[in-house]
Amino acid sequence: MNKALLHAFGIAVVVVLAIIGGVFYIQRGAHVELQGRILKVRTAPLDDNNSVAVVDFRFTNIADYVFAVRDVTVTVDDAAGNPVMGTTVADTDARRLFDAIPLLGQKYNSSLIVRDKIAAHGSEDRMIAASFKIPEAQLEKRKQLTIRVEDVDGPVSELKEK
Repeated sequence: MNKALLHAFGIAVVVVLAIIGGVFYIQRGAHVELQGRILKVRTAPLDDNNSVAVVDFRFTNIADYVFAVRDVTVTVDDAAGNPVMGTTVADTDARRLFDAIPLLGQKYNSSLIVRDKIAAHGSEDRMIAASFKIPEAQLEKRKQLTIRVEDVDGPVSELKEK
């Protein structure tokens, strides 16, 4: 009787694990998230105490659903590890920024802005410009830069500089 009970229990465990695995397999595209990497960071001084960072990045929407951008923020961890929040520059102002500061080079990609929609399984190259209330030398000595993109339905994705 013990062998029969053990055999039945083993079969039940396998069936339950198969059902759980099937549910995870079916739900694999339901997790709304952007995955990607930062390609290039360009910095320039605005004045003695303020600077700007232009970040070019590539991402993929791994979900089966559209990712609708609610907010995009850029944060740097300075040399001491303290987070410094940047002020995101609007796309029209970013164009003017490139004209005014030749040190930044060309504007290769369009900015990722509020209400942009990223198609399911879509990949894109974008940029974001942010101003910081720290000198450029301090911005250059950063430990890490993070782009935080929030979806209108709540999920948040972060791309970190390596």
